[in-house]
Amino acid sequence: MRSDRTRRAALALGLALALAGPAAAEPGKTADHIKIAVIGGGNIGGTIGPLWARAGHAVTFASRHPEALKPLAESVGARTGTPEEAVAASDVVFLAVPYRAYPDLARSIGPALKGKVVLDAGNATKARDGELYDAVQAEGIGATSAKFFPGARLVRAFNAANYRVFAKNAAGREGGRMAIPIAGDDPAALKVAEGLVRDAGFEPVVVGGLADASKFAMGSPGFGHDLTAPDLRTKLGLAR
Repeated sequence: MRSDRTRRAALALGLALALAGPAAAEPGKTADHIKIAVIGGGNIGGTIGPLWARAGHAVTFASRHPEALKPLAESVGARTGTPEEAVAASDVVFLAVPYRAYPDLARSIGPALKGKVVLDAGNATKARDGELYDAVQAEGIGATSAKFFPGARLVRAFNAANYRVFAKNAAGREGGRMAIPIAGDDPAALKVAEGLVRDAGFEPVVVGGLADASKFAMGSPGFGHDLTAPDLRTKLGLAR
């Protein structure tokens, strides 16, 4: 529909502004789609990535064993590749892997993420992530992720609920779309994230900078809510 094309065109323009200059003219980019690398094809990546593909974006699902992701990719007309291949071919990167994988990703793709818009959906748990969980508790999830990927235009997004909640609400519902809290320090990257949240079928709520990502981190009072945008703003004490 025309409204969908208009929204995607505005999103592509926002991405161009985020990339700020020559990089915005990369081959293959059009006003109708953005190239997105989904790192991880598990619960979160396998839920949100297909929504972007169906919305018209060019999605590449990536893991160390990309052949395992082919059924998922083929079901929505997407591609597969290694994390390195996917990042090199994409404008936006969606991190959808267990937090314990971040140190390895920092070494393998961290340098390639500099200057890219990166949506970070990772959560740290004590049982699985040990010292990484302790670092998140001490420094905050936003600051910890930023240390792994310096120079990336990081936005925390799609981490504040179980993937089943996203899957249930992606098609919309009576009373308004489900709100997705997001946080980041780069205004242009936040605009890109807002557009991609909407293209996935949800309504973005900007909570603040990366320091504010702790307000909706796992274990916080802002985590795990299935609310509309006005109700989430009220829950988090944000201005309407």
